[in-house]
Amino acid sequence: VALTPADTAVTSVSSSSSTTRGIPDNPRTSCKMCGIWALFGSDECLSVQCTSAMKIAHRGPDAFRFENVNGFNSCCFGFHRLAIVDQLYGMQPLRIKKFPFLWLCYNGEIYNHHTLRKEFEFDYQTEVDGEILLHLYDRFGIQKMASLLDGVFAFILLDTANRKVYLGRDTYGVRPLFKLLTDDGFLAVCSEAKGLTDITHAMDTPANIVPFLPGHFEVFDLKPTGKVQSIQMEEFHCCTQEPAHAKYDTLERLPTSFDEESVKSNIRALFENAVKKRLMAQRRIGCLLSGGLDSSLVAATLVKLAKEEKLDYRVQTFSIGAEDSPDVLAARKVAAHIGSEHHEVNFTAEEGIQAVEDVIYHLETYDITTIRASVGMYLISKYIKQKTDSVVIFSGEGSDELTQGYIYFHKAPSPKVAAEDSVRLLKELYLFDNLRADRTTSAHGLELRVPFLDHRFTSYFLSLPDELKIPRHGVEKYLLRESFKGLNLIPEEILWRRKEAFSDGMMSMKKSWYTYLQEHLESMVNDDQMKKAHKTYPHLPPCTKEAYYFRQVFEKFYPGRAEWLSHYWMPRWTNATDPSARTLSIYKPDKDQ
Repeated sequence: VALTPADTAVTSVSSSSSTTRGIPDNPRTSCKMCGIWALFGSDECLSVQCTSAMKIAHRGPDAFRFENVNGFNSCCFGFHRLAIVDQLYGMQPLRIKKFPFLWLCYNGEIYNHHTLRKEFEFDYQTEVDGEILLHLYDRFGIQKMASLLDGVFAFILLDTANRKVYLGRDTYGVRPLFKLLTDDGFLAVCSEAKGLTDITHAMDTPANIVPFLPGHFEVFDLKPTGKVQSIQMEEFHCCTQEPAHAKYDTLERLPTSFDEESVKSNIRALFENAVKKRLMAQRRIGCLLSGGLDSSLVAATLVKLAKEEKLDYRVQTFSIGAEDSPDVLAARKVAAHIGSEHHEVNFTAEEGIQAVEDVIYHLETYDITTIRASVGMYLISKYIKQKTDSVVIFSGEGSDELTQGYIYFHKAPSPKVAAEDSVRLLKELYLFDNLRADRTTSAHGLELRVPFLDHRFTSYFLSLPDELKIPRHGVEKYLLRESFKGLNLIPEEILWRRKEAFSDGMMSMKKSWYTYLQEHLESMVNDDQMKKAHKTYPHLPPCTKEAYYFRQVFEKFYPGRAEWLSHYWMPRWTNATDPSARTLSIYKPDKDQ
Protein backbone atom coordinates (compact mmCIF):
# COMPACT_ATOMS: atom_id res chain seq x y z
CA VAL A 1 0.00 0.00 0.00
CA ALA A 2 1.57 3.27 -1.06
CA LEU A 3 1.37 6.00 1.53
CA THR A 4 -0.05 8.87 -0.50
CA PRO A 5 -0.67 12.45 0.65
CA ALA A 6 -3.80 12.88 2.72
CA ASP A 7 -7.05 13.65 0.92
CA THR A 8 -7.84 16.22 3.58
CA ALA A 9 -5.86 18.12 6.15
CA VAL A 10 -5.39 16.67 9.63
CA THR A 11 -4.88 19.01 12.56
CA SER A 12 -2.42 17.68 15.15
CA VAL A 13 -1.35 19.19 18.46
CA SER A 14 2.34 18.69 17.58
CA SER A 15 4.21 17.79 14.46
CA SER A 16 4.09 14.19 13.32
CA SER A 17 3.91 12.31 10.07
CA SER A 18 0.46 11.03 9.16
CA THR A 19 -1.56 9.69 6.26
CA THR A 20 -5.33 9.83 6.39
CA ARG A 21 -8.24 9.02 4.12
CA GLY A 22 -11.62 10.44 5.07
CA ILE A 23 -13.09 13.68 6.33
CA PRO A 24 -11.52 16.01 8.92
CA ASP A 25 -11.97 15.46 12.65
CA ASN A 26 -14.99 16.75 14.50
CA PRO A 27 -14.57 16.84 18.28
CA ARG A 28 -18.24 16.24 18.99
CA THR A 29 -18.48 12.59 18.03
CA SER A 30 -17.18 9.33 19.37
CA CYS A 31 -15.35 6.41 17.81
CA LYS A 32 -17.03 3.02 17.94
CA MET A 33 -16.16 -0.21 16.13
CA CYS A 34 -12.79 0.00 14.40
CA GLY A 35 -9.44 -1.67 13.90
CA ILE A 36 -6.31 -0.62 15.78
CA TRP A 37 -2.70 -1.47 14.99
CA ALA A 38 0.64 -0.22 16.31
CA LEU A 39 4.36 -0.95 16.15
CA PHE A 40 7.04 0.00 18.67
CA GLY A 41 10.70 -0.50 17.74
CA SER A 42 10.31 -1.81 14.18
CA ASP A 43 13.57 -2.80 12.44
CA GLU A 44 11.84 -2.83 9.06
CA CYS A 45 10.77 0.17 6.98
CA LEU A 46 7.42 1.29 8.38
CA SER A 47 5.90 1.78 4.93
CA VAL A 48 6.51 -1.94 4.31
CA GLN A 49 5.14 -3.00 7.70
CA CYS A 50 2.03 -0.88 7.21
CA THR A 51 0.73 -3.23 4.52
CA SER A 52 -0.08 -5.65 7.36
CA ALA A 53 -2.48 -3.14 8.86
CA MET A 54 -4.60 -3.30 5.72
CA LYS A 55 -5.57 -6.88 6.60
CA ILE A 56 -8.03 -5.50 9.17
CA ALA A 57 -9.52 -2.83 6.88
CA HIS A 58 -12.93 -4.55 7.12
CA ARG A 59 -13.16 -3.43 10.75
CA GLY A 60 -13.25 0.21 9.66
CA PRO A 61 -14.27 0.52 6.03
CA ASP A 62 -14.90 4.28 6.12
CA ALA A 63 -11.35 5.59 6.59
CA PHE A 64 -7.82 4.77 7.70
CA ARG A 65 -4.81 6.58 9.05
CA PHE A 66 -1.15 5.74 9.61
CA GLU A 67 0.76 8.07 11.90
CA ASN A 68 4.41 8.05 12.96
CA VAL A 69 5.24 9.03 16.52
CA ASN A 70 7.25 12.24 16.59
CA GLY A 71 10.75 11.55 17.94
CA PHE A 72 10.40 7.77 17.59
CA ASN A 73 11.04 6.91 13.97
CA SER A 74 10.48 3.20 14.54
CA CYS A 75 7.01 3.64 16.09
CA CYS A 76 3.74 3.91 14.22
CA PHE A 77 -0.03 3.79 14.76
CA GLY A 78 -2.55 2.44 12.27
CA PHE A 79 -6.29 3.01 12.54
CA HIS A 80 -9.32 1.85 10.53
CA ARG A 81 -12.59 3.60 11.33
CA LEU A 82 -16.23 2.64 11.07
CA ALA A 83 -18.25 5.82 11.46
CA ILE A 84 -21.27 5.53 13.71
CA VAL A 85 -22.37 8.97 12.50
CA ASP A 86 -23.63 10.13 9.14
CA GLN A 87 -20.40 11.94 8.34
CA LEU A 88 -16.92 10.72 9.13
CA TYR A 89 -15.21 12.28 12.13
CA GLY A 90 -13.12 11.34 15.12
CA MET A 91 -9.99 9.85 13.61
CA GLN A 92 -7.25 8.38 15.81
CA PRO A 93 -4.77 8.28 17.46
CA LEU A 94 -6.68 10.61 19.77
CA ARG A 95 -4.63 13.52 21.08
CA ILE A 96 -5.69 16.69 22.89
CA LYS A 97 -3.90 19.96 23.63
CA LYS A 98 -3.99 19.44 27.39
CA PHE A 99 -1.94 16.23 27.12
CA PRO A 100 0.26 16.60 24.00
CA PHE A 101 2.43 13.72 25.23
CA LEU A 102 -0.43 11.17 25.21
CA TRP A 103 -1.42 9.13 22.15
CA LEU A 104 -4.50 6.88 22.31
CA CYS A 105 -5.76 4.26 19.87
CA TYR A 106 -8.82 2.40 21.11
CA ASN A 107 -11.65 0.25 19.84
CA GLY A 108 -14.88 0.24 21.78
CA GLU A 109 -17.46 2.26 23.67
CA ILE A 110 -17.22 3.80 27.13
CA TYR A 111 -20.80 4.00 28.37
CA ASN A 112 -20.09 6.05 31.50
CA HIS A 113 -17.88 8.74 29.97
CA HIS A 114 -20.43 11.51 30.62
CA THR A 115 -20.92 10.38 34.22
CA LEU A 116 -17.18 10.27 34.96
CA ARG A 117 -16.56 13.60 33.24
CA LYS A 118 -19.17 15.23 35.48
CA GLU A 119 -18.09 13.38 38.64
CA PHE A 120 -14.43 14.42 38.38
CA GLU A 121 -15.06 17.78 36.68
CA PHE A 122 -12.74 17.04 33.80
CA ASP A 123 -12.11 19.87 31.35
CA TYR A 124 -12.92 18.26 28.01
CA GLN A 125 -11.61 19.35 24.64
CA THR A 126 -13.88 17.02 22.63
CA GLU A 127 -17.08 15.01 23.05
CA VAL A 128 -15.34 11.74 22.12
CA ASP A 129 -16.04 8.99 24.66
CA GLY A 130 -12.40 7.85 24.59
CA GLU A 131 -11.13 11.20 25.85
CA ILE A 132 -12.11 10.01 29.34
CA LEU A 133 -9.17 7.55 29.24
CA LEU A 134 -6.68 10.41 28.91
CA HIS A 135 -8.12 12.36 31.87
CA LEU A 136 -8.46 9.28 34.10
CA TYR A 137 -4.90 8.20 33.31
CA ASP A 138 -3.50 11.66 34.05
CA ARG A 139 -5.43 11.95 37.34
CA PHE A 140 -5.31 8.38 38.69
CA GLY A 141 -2.84 6.25 36.73
CA ILE A 142 -3.41 3.22 34.54
CA GLN A 143 -4.87 0.77 37.08
CA LYS A 144 -7.68 3.01 38.31
CA MET A 145 -8.27 4.32 34.80
CA ALA A 146 -8.97 0.85 33.47
CA SER A 147 -11.12 -0.18 36.44
CA LEU A 148 -13.39 2.87 36.14
CA LEU A 149 -14.31 2.21 32.51
CA ASP A 150 -17.83 0.85 32.03
CA GLY A 151 -17.79 -0.45 28.50
CA VAL A 152 -16.08 -2.68 25.98
CA PHE A 153 -12.64 -1.70 24.82
CA ALA A 154 -9.16 -2.54 23.65
CA PHE A 155 -6.62 0.28 23.90
CA ILE A 156 -3.04 1.24 23.13
CA LEU A 157 -1.94 4.26 25.17
CA LEU A 158 1.45 5.90 24.62
CA ASP A 159 2.91 8.34 27.15
CA THR A 160 5.99 9.93 25.53
CA ALA A 161 6.70 12.14 28.57
CA ASN A 162 7.15 9.14 30.88
CA ARG A 163 8.26 6.76 28.10
CA LYS A 164 5.54 4.21 28.74
CA VAL A 165 3.26 2.10 26.52
CA TYR A 166 0.06 0.62 27.96
CA LEU A 167 -2.23 -2.07 26.57
CA GLY A 168 -5.62 -2.99 28.01
CA ARG A 169 -8.73 -5.01 27.23
CA ASP A 170 -12.25 -5.17 28.70
CA THR A 171 -13.34 -7.77 31.26
CA TYR A 172 -14.76 -10.33 28.81
CA GLY A 173 -12.69 -9.54 25.74
CA VAL A 174 -15.71 -8.30 23.79
CA ARG A 175 -13.26 -6.22 21.79
CA PRO A 176 -10.25 -8.16 20.45
CA LEU A 177 -6.54 -7.42 20.87
CA PHE A 178 -3.41 -9.37 19.91
CA LYS A 179 0.26 -8.72 20.52
CA LEU A 180 3.61 -9.85 19.15
CA LEU A 181 6.69 -9.24 21.31
CA THR A 182 10.21 -10.27 20.29
CA ASP A 183 13.07 -11.10 22.65
CA ASP A 184 14.78 -7.82 21.78
CA GLY A 185 11.73 -5.69 22.59
CA PHE A 186 9.93 -5.10 19.29
CA LEU A 187 6.20 -4.84 20.05
CA ALA A 188 3.40 -5.11 17.49
CA VAL A 189 -0.28 -4.86 18.44
CA CYS A 190 -3.45 -5.39 16.40
CA SER A 191 -7.20 -5.92 16.74
CA GLU A 192 -6.89 -9.21 14.87
CA ALA A 193 -4.03 -11.69 14.66
CA LYS A 194 -4.03 -11.58 10.85
CA GLY A 195 -2.61 -8.04 11.03
CA LEU A 196 0.54 -9.40 12.70
CA THR A 197 1.29 -12.63 10.81
CA ASP A 198 3.42 -10.93 8.13
CA ILE A 199 5.19 -8.48 10.41
CA THR A 200 8.98 -8.81 9.99
CA HIS A 201 11.63 -8.41 12.67
CA ALA A 202 15.38 -8.86 13.11
CA MET A 203 15.31 -11.79 15.53
CA ASP A 204 16.21 -15.30 14.38
CA THR A 205 13.70 -16.90 16.74
CA PRO A 206 10.04 -16.66 15.70
CA ALA A 207 7.79 -14.42 17.79
CA ASN A 208 4.51 -15.73 19.13
CA ILE A 209 1.27 -13.89 18.44
CA VAL A 210 -0.97 -14.14 21.49
CA PRO A 211 -4.41 -12.78 22.44
CA PHE A 212 -4.20 -10.09 25.09
CA LEU A 213 -5.86 -11.34 28.28
CA PRO A 214 -9.28 -9.77 29.02
CA GLY A 215 -9.58 -7.72 32.20
CA HIS A 216 -5.83 -6.97 32.23
CA PHE A 217 -3.50 -4.12 31.45
CA GLU A 218 0.20 -4.32 30.63
CA VAL A 219 2.88 -1.66 31.09
CA PHE A 220 6.00 -1.36 28.94
CA ASP A 221 9.05 0.88 29.31
CA LEU A 222 9.72 2.65 26.01
CA LYS A 223 13.41 2.92 25.12
CA PRO A 224 14.92 5.70 22.94
CA THR A 225 15.19 3.16 20.10
CA GLY A 226 11.43 2.59 20.20
CA LYS A 227 11.91 -0.93 21.60
CA VAL A 228 10.02 -1.84 24.79
CA GLN A 229 10.35 -3.92 27.93
CA SER A 230 7.33 -5.34 29.76
CA ILE A 231 7.44 -4.29 33.43
CA GLN A 232 3.90 -5.01 34.70
CA MET A 233 0.93 -7.23 33.78
CA GLU A 234 -2.04 -6.93 36.12
CA GLU A 235 -5.72 -7.83 36.29
CA PHE A 236 -7.87 -4.75 36.87
CA HIS A 237 -11.26 -6.49 37.03
CA CYS A 238 -12.48 -10.05 37.54
CA CYS A 239 -16.04 -10.92 36.59
CA THR A 240 -16.91 -12.09 40.11
CA GLN A 241 -16.12 -8.66 41.60
CA GLU A 242 -18.45 -5.68 41.55
CA PRO A 243 -16.79 -3.20 39.17
CA ALA A 244 -15.17 -0.11 40.65
CA HIS A 245 -17.30 2.10 38.40
CA ALA A 246 -20.53 0.82 40.02
CA LYS A 247 -20.37 3.54 42.70
CA TYR A 248 -20.75 6.15 39.97
CA ASP A 249 -23.55 4.34 38.11
CA THR A 250 -26.69 6.29 37.29
CA LEU A 251 -28.79 3.31 38.44
CA GLU A 252 -29.49 3.58 42.18
CA ARG A 253 -28.17 1.02 44.65
CA LEU A 254 -30.23 -2.15 44.63
CA PRO A 255 -31.67 -4.18 47.55
CA THR A 256 -29.06 -6.62 48.88
CA SER A 257 -31.53 -9.23 50.10
CA PHE A 258 -31.42 -12.64 48.42
CA ASP A 259 -35.14 -13.33 48.76
CA GLU A 260 -36.33 -14.43 45.34
CA GLU A 261 -38.64 -11.49 44.58
CA SER A 262 -35.91 -8.94 45.34
CA VAL A 263 -33.45 -10.92 43.23
CA LYS A 264 -35.83 -11.07 40.26
CA SER A 265 -36.53 -7.34 40.53
CA ASN A 266 -32.79 -6.60 40.59
CA ILE A 267 -32.19 -8.80 37.56
CA ARG A 268 -34.85 -6.91 35.59
CA ALA A 269 -33.52 -3.50 36.64
CA LEU A 270 -29.90 -4.31 35.87
CA PHE A 271 -30.71 -5.92 32.53
CA GLU A 272 -32.83 -3.00 31.37
CA ASN A 273 -30.07 -0.61 32.47
CA ALA A 274 -27.54 -2.68 30.49
CA VAL A 275 -29.60 -2.34 27.31
CA LYS A 276 -30.37 1.35 27.89
CA LYS A 277 -26.75 2.46 28.29
CA ARG A 278 -25.90 0.70 25.00
CA LEU A 279 -28.32 2.86 23.02
CA MET A 280 -25.63 5.52 22.51
CA ALA A 281 -25.38 5.59 18.71
CA GLN A 282 -26.21 7.89 15.83
CA ARG A 283 -26.39 5.13 13.24
CA ARG A 284 -29.36 2.80 13.00
CA ILE A 285 -29.67 0.12 15.67
CA GLY A 286 -30.75 -3.46 14.92
CA CYS A 287 -30.84 -6.76 16.77
CA LEU A 288 -30.07 -10.38 15.97
CA LEU A 289 -33.10 -12.49 16.88
CA SER A 290 -32.81 -16.27 16.89
CA GLY A 291 -36.10 -16.78 18.70
CA GLY A 292 -34.34 -18.16 21.75
CA LEU A 293 -34.73 -16.74 25.23
CA ASP A 294 -31.62 -14.54 25.25
CA SER A 295 -31.93 -12.74 21.92
CA SER A 296 -35.69 -12.37 22.48
CA LEU A 297 -35.18 -10.62 25.83
CA VAL A 298 -32.58 -8.33 24.27
CA ALA A 299 -34.77 -7.50 21.26
CA ALA A 300 -37.92 -6.93 23.32
CA THR A 301 -36.14 -4.70 25.84
CA LEU A 302 -34.41 -2.81 23.03
CA VAL A 303 -37.70 -2.12 21.21
CA LYS A 304 -39.35 -1.03 24.48
CA LEU A 305 -36.54 1.39 25.34
CA ALA A 306 -36.28 2.68 21.76
CA LYS A 307 -39.91 3.76 22.00
CA GLU A 308 -39.30 5.42 25.37
CA GLU A 309 -36.24 7.22 23.97
CA LYS A 310 -38.34 8.20 20.92
CA LEU A 311 -35.96 6.87 18.29
CA ASP A 312 -37.26 8.03 14.91
CA TYR A 313 -37.24 4.56 13.34
CA ARG A 314 -38.42 1.04 14.07
CA VAL A 315 -35.77 -1.32 15.37
CA GLN A 316 -34.87 -3.93 12.78
CA THR A 317 -34.55 -7.56 13.89
CA PHE A 318 -32.85 -10.31 11.92
CA SER A 319 -33.16 -14.08 11.91
CA ILE A 320 -31.56 -16.75 9.70
CA GLY A 321 -32.49 -20.34 9.00
CA ALA A 322 -34.19 -22.81 6.71
CA GLU A 323 -37.88 -22.15 6.13
CA ASP A 324 -38.97 -24.86 8.59
CA SER A 325 -36.27 -24.21 11.17
CA PRO A 326 -37.39 -23.80 14.79
CA ASP A 327 -35.38 -20.56 15.10
CA VAL A 328 -37.09 -18.81 12.19
CA LEU A 329 -40.56 -19.77 13.38
CA ALA A 330 -39.85 -18.68 16.96
CA ALA A 331 -38.22 -15.39 15.87
CA ARG A 332 -41.26 -14.60 13.72
CA LYS A 333 -43.50 -14.93 16.81
CA VAL A 334 -41.27 -12.65 18.87
CA ALA A 335 -40.99 -9.99 16.16
CA ALA A 336 -44.77 -9.88 15.76
CA HIS A 337 -45.16 -9.59 19.54
CA ILE A 338 -42.68 -6.73 20.01
CA GLY A 339 -43.46 -4.90 16.76
CA SER A 340 -40.01 -4.82 15.20
CA GLU A 341 -39.25 -4.47 11.50
CA HIS A 342 -38.33 -8.10 10.99
CA HIS A 343 -36.04 -9.56 8.32
CA GLU A 344 -35.69 -13.29 7.65
CA VAL A 345 -32.63 -14.60 5.82
CA ASN A 346 -33.14 -17.96 4.17
CA PHE A 347 -30.30 -20.35 4.94
CA THR A 348 -29.37 -23.38 2.87
CA ALA A 349 -26.74 -25.95 3.71
CA GLU A 350 -25.10 -25.33 0.33
CA GLU A 351 -24.68 -21.63 1.00
CA GLY A 352 -23.32 -22.39 4.47
CA ILE A 353 -20.77 -24.87 3.13
CA GLN A 354 -19.54 -22.32 0.58
CA ALA A 355 -18.95 -19.78 3.35
CA VAL A 356 -16.85 -22.01 5.64
CA GLU A 357 -13.42 -20.99 4.28
CA ASP A 358 -14.16 -17.26 4.53
CA VAL A 359 -15.52 -17.78 8.03
CA ILE A 360 -12.37 -19.58 9.22
CA TYR A 361 -10.20 -16.82 7.73
CA HIS A 362 -12.07 -14.17 9.70
CA LEU A 363 -12.33 -16.22 12.91
CA GLU A 364 -8.65 -17.22 13.15
CA THR A 365 -9.67 -20.45 14.89
CA TYR A 366 -10.43 -24.09 14.08
CA ASP A 367 -12.71 -24.74 17.06
CA ILE A 368 -15.56 -26.92 15.83
CA THR A 369 -18.63 -25.40 17.48
CA THR A 370 -17.34 -21.85 16.95
CA ILE A 371 -17.10 -22.43 13.20
CA ARG A 372 -20.50 -24.12 12.97
CA ALA A 373 -22.22 -21.28 14.79
CA SER A 374 -20.25 -18.59 12.96
CA VAL A 375 -21.48 -19.52 9.49
CA GLY A 376 -25.04 -18.38 10.16
CA MET A 377 -23.90 -15.24 11.98
CA TYR A 378 -21.47 -14.39 9.16
CA LEU A 379 -24.18 -14.76 6.51
CA ILE A 380 -26.77 -12.75 8.42
CA SER A 381 -24.19 -10.00 9.00
CA LYS A 382 -23.49 -9.99 5.26
CA TYR A 383 -27.21 -9.53 4.61
CA ILE A 384 -27.47 -6.68 7.15
CA LYS A 385 -24.53 -4.88 5.53
CA GLN A 386 -25.79 -5.29 1.96
CA LYS A 387 -29.55 -4.93 2.36
CA THR A 388 -30.21 -2.61 5.33
CA ASP A 389 -28.94 0.55 6.99
CA SER A 390 -28.53 -0.96 10.47
CA VAL A 391 -24.92 -0.76 11.67
CA VAL A 392 -25.09 -1.12 15.47
CA ILE A 393 -26.25 -4.68 16.20
CA PHE A 394 -27.44 -5.99 19.58
CA SER A 395 -27.09 -9.69 20.39
CA GLY A 396 -27.58 -12.18 23.23
CA GLU A 397 -23.99 -13.38 23.73
CA GLY A 398 -22.89 -14.22 27.27
CA SER A 399 -26.21 -15.31 28.72
CA ASP A 400 -25.60 -19.07 28.45
CA GLU A 401 -22.26 -18.77 30.23
CA LEU A 402 -23.61 -16.43 32.92
CA THR A 403 -26.95 -18.09 33.64
CA GLN A 404 -25.91 -21.75 33.18
CA GLY A 405 -27.89 -22.06 29.98
CA TYR A 406 -26.09 -24.95 28.33
CA ILE A 407 -27.90 -28.28 28.44
CA TYR A 408 -24.98 -29.98 30.16
CA PHE A 409 -25.55 -27.91 33.32
CA HIS A 410 -28.39 -30.35 34.10
CA LYS A 411 -25.62 -32.88 34.81
CA ALA A 412 -23.54 -30.67 37.11
CA PRO A 413 -22.47 -32.66 40.19
CA SER A 414 -23.35 -29.80 42.56
CA PRO A 415 -24.49 -26.15 42.52
CA LYS A 416 -20.98 -25.08 43.60
CA VAL A 417 -19.30 -26.92 40.71
CA ALA A 418 -21.87 -25.48 38.30
CA ALA A 419 -21.14 -21.95 39.53
CA GLU A 420 -17.40 -22.51 39.12
CA ASP A 421 -17.91 -23.72 35.56
CA SER A 422 -20.03 -20.69 34.78
CA VAL A 423 -17.10 -18.45 35.77
CA ARG A 424 -14.73 -20.57 33.69
CA LEU A 425 -16.95 -20.17 30.64
CA LEU A 426 -17.14 -16.41 31.12
CA LYS A 427 -13.36 -16.14 31.38
CA GLU A 428 -12.98 -18.16 28.16
CA LEU A 429 -15.54 -16.22 26.13
CA TYR A 430 -12.76 -14.40 24.28
CA LEU A 431 -11.66 -17.73 22.78
CA PHE A 432 -15.11 -18.82 21.65
CA ASP A 433 -18.45 -16.95 21.57
CA ASN A 434 -17.06 -13.42 21.85
CA LEU A 435 -14.51 -14.24 19.17
CA ARG A 436 -17.33 -15.54 16.94
CA ALA A 437 -19.58 -12.56 17.56
CA ASP A 438 -16.88 -9.99 16.96
CA ARG A 439 -15.31 -11.49 13.83
CA THR A 440 -18.52 -12.41 12.00
CA THR A 441 -19.99 -8.91 12.44
CA SER A 442 -16.78 -6.89 12.00
CA ALA A 443 -16.06 -8.83 8.79
CA HIS A 444 -18.94 -6.82 7.35
CA GLY A 445 -18.25 -3.52 9.11
CA LEU A 446 -20.93 -3.90 11.80
CA GLU A 447 -20.59 -3.07 15.49
CA LEU A 448 -21.86 -5.55 18.08
CA ARG A 449 -23.37 -4.77 21.49
CA VAL A 450 -23.89 -7.44 24.14
CA PRO A 451 -25.94 -6.31 27.18
CA PHE A 452 -25.80 -9.71 28.94
CA LEU A 453 -22.08 -9.04 29.50
CA ASP A 454 -22.67 -5.76 31.31
CA HIS A 455 -20.24 -5.56 34.24
CA ARG A 456 -22.83 -4.82 36.92
CA PHE A 457 -25.35 -7.32 35.60
CA THR A 458 -22.83 -10.16 35.47
CA SER A 459 -21.20 -9.44 38.82
CA TYR A 460 -24.61 -9.30 40.50
CA PHE A 461 -25.79 -12.56 38.94
CA LEU A 462 -22.56 -14.32 39.90
CA SER A 463 -22.91 -13.07 43.50
CA LEU A 464 -26.21 -14.90 43.98
CA PRO A 465 -26.33 -18.12 46.05
CA ASP A 466 -25.31 -21.11 43.93
CA GLU A 467 -28.63 -22.88 44.53
CA LEU A 468 -30.56 -20.02 42.91
CA LYS A 469 -28.67 -20.24 39.60
CA ILE A 470 -28.89 -23.94 38.76
CA PRO A 471 -31.51 -25.48 36.38
CA ARG A 472 -34.76 -26.18 38.19
CA HIS A 473 -37.77 -28.36 37.33
CA GLY A 474 -35.82 -29.66 34.34
CA VAL A 475 -35.43 -26.15 32.89
CA GLU A 476 -32.10 -24.36 32.40
CA LYS A 477 -31.88 -20.58 33.08
CA TYR A 478 -34.87 -20.96 35.39
CA LEU A 479 -34.11 -17.84 37.45
CA LEU A 480 -33.74 -15.63 34.37
CA ARG A 481 -37.01 -16.93 32.93
CA GLU A 482 -38.84 -16.45 36.24
CA SER A 483 -37.57 -12.86 36.44
CA PHE A 484 -39.48 -11.92 33.28
CA LYS A 485 -42.56 -14.12 33.82
CA GLY A 486 -45.96 -12.48 33.54
CA LEU A 487 -44.69 -9.21 32.06
CA ASN A 488 -45.78 -9.91 28.47
CA LEU A 489 -42.37 -8.67 27.33
CA ILE A 490 -42.03 -11.74 25.09
CA PRO A 491 -44.51 -14.57 24.37
CA GLU A 492 -44.72 -17.07 27.23
CA GLU A 493 -43.86 -20.02 24.96
CA ILE A 494 -40.63 -18.24 24.01
CA LEU A 495 -39.87 -17.38 27.63
CA TRP A 496 -39.95 -21.10 28.43
CA ARG A 497 -38.50 -22.39 25.14
CA ARG A 498 -35.76 -24.98 25.68
CA LYS A 499 -32.15 -24.16 24.89
CA GLU A 500 -31.31 -24.72 21.21
CA ALA A 501 -27.80 -23.99 19.93
CA PHE A 502 -27.80 -21.29 17.23
CA SER A 503 -26.05 -23.59 14.75
CA ASP A 504 -28.61 -26.34 15.45
CA GLY A 505 -31.76 -24.21 15.42
CA MET A 506 -31.04 -22.84 11.92
CA MET A 507 -32.12 -26.13 10.32
CA SER A 508 -35.13 -28.37 10.88
CA MET A 509 -35.32 -30.90 13.70
CA LYS A 510 -35.07 -33.67 11.12
CA LYS A 511 -31.52 -32.78 10.16
CA SER A 512 -29.08 -30.41 11.87
CA TRP A 513 -26.70 -28.01 10.12
CA TYR A 514 -23.72 -29.88 11.52
CA THR A 515 -25.05 -33.13 9.98
CA TYR A 516 -25.17 -31.54 6.51
CA LEU A 517 -21.67 -30.20 7.08
CA GLN A 518 -20.27 -33.56 8.19
CA GLU A 519 -21.83 -35.37 5.25
CA HIS A 520 -20.35 -32.90 2.78
CA LEU A 521 -16.88 -33.06 4.38
CA GLU A 522 -16.85 -36.86 4.45
CA SER A 523 -15.50 -36.88 0.90
CA MET A 524 -13.08 -33.98 1.49
CA VAL A 525 -10.85 -35.91 3.92
CA ASN A 526 -9.73 -39.50 3.35
CA ASP A 527 -9.17 -42.27 5.88
CA ASP A 528 -5.37 -42.20 5.47
CA GLN A 529 -5.33 -38.55 6.46
CA MET A 530 -7.34 -39.36 9.58
CA LYS A 531 -4.95 -42.16 10.55
CA LYS A 532 -2.03 -39.72 10.41
CA ALA A 533 -3.91 -36.83 12.05
CA HIS A 534 -1.94 -37.06 15.31
CA LYS A 535 1.33 -36.72 13.42
CA THR A 536 0.13 -34.10 10.96
CA TYR A 537 -1.42 -31.95 13.68
CA PRO A 538 0.15 -32.90 17.04
CA HIS A 539 -1.42 -29.93 18.86
CA LEU A 540 -5.13 -30.70 19.44
CA PRO A 541 -5.25 -33.41 16.75
CA PRO A 542 -8.63 -33.60 14.95
CA CYS A 543 -10.76 -36.66 15.74
CA THR A 544 -13.33 -36.29 12.94
CA LYS A 545 -13.20 -35.47 9.25
CA GLU A 546 -15.09 -32.26 9.93
CA ALA A 547 -12.47 -31.18 12.47
CA TYR A 548 -9.67 -32.25 10.11
CA TYR A 549 -11.06 -30.13 7.28
CA PHE A 550 -11.44 -27.09 9.56
CA ARG A 551 -7.81 -27.53 10.63
CA GLN A 552 -6.62 -27.83 7.02
CA VAL A 553 -8.28 -24.54 6.11
CA PHE A 554 -6.94 -22.86 9.23
CA GLU A 555 -3.38 -24.03 8.46
CA LYS A 556 -3.71 -22.71 4.91
CA PHE A 557 -4.38 -19.21 6.22
CA TYR A 558 -2.34 -19.34 9.45
CA PRO A 559 0.40 -21.99 9.12
CA GLY A 560 2.10 -22.93 12.38
CA ARG A 561 -0.36 -20.94 14.52
CA ALA A 562 -2.33 -23.88 15.95
CA GLU A 563 -1.55 -22.83 19.53
CA TRP A 564 -3.89 -19.85 19.18
CA LEU A 565 -6.49 -22.39 20.33
CA SER A 566 -5.70 -23.95 23.72
CA HIS A 567 -8.60 -26.44 23.73
CA TYR A 568 -11.83 -27.30 21.93
CA TRP A 569 -15.13 -26.12 23.39
CA MET A 570 -16.94 -29.22 24.65
CA PRO A 571 -19.83 -29.94 27.08
CA ARG A 572 -18.84 -31.22 30.52
CA TRP A 573 -20.03 -34.07 32.73
CA THR A 574 -21.59 -35.95 29.79
CA ASN A 575 -18.75 -37.89 28.07
CA ALA A 576 -19.48 -35.78 24.98
CA THR A 577 -17.60 -36.41 21.75
CA ASP A 578 -19.35 -33.61 19.82
CA PRO A 579 -20.12 -30.06 21.00
CA SER A 580 -23.70 -30.02 19.64
CA ALA A 581 -26.42 -30.19 22.29
CA ARG A 582 -28.48 -32.36 19.95
CA THR A 583 -25.93 -35.17 20.32
CA LEU A 584 -26.33 -35.34 24.11
CA SER A 585 -28.51 -38.02 25.70
CA ILE A 586 -30.13 -35.38 27.92
CA TYR A 587 -31.28 -33.28 24.95
CA LYS A 588 -35.07 -32.96 24.66
CA PRO A 589 -36.56 -30.72 21.95
CA ASP A 590 -39.64 -28.61 22.59
CA LYS A 591 -42.84 -30.50 21.82
CA ASP A 592 -43.84 -28.05 19.07
CA GLN A 593 -40.57 -28.68 17.26
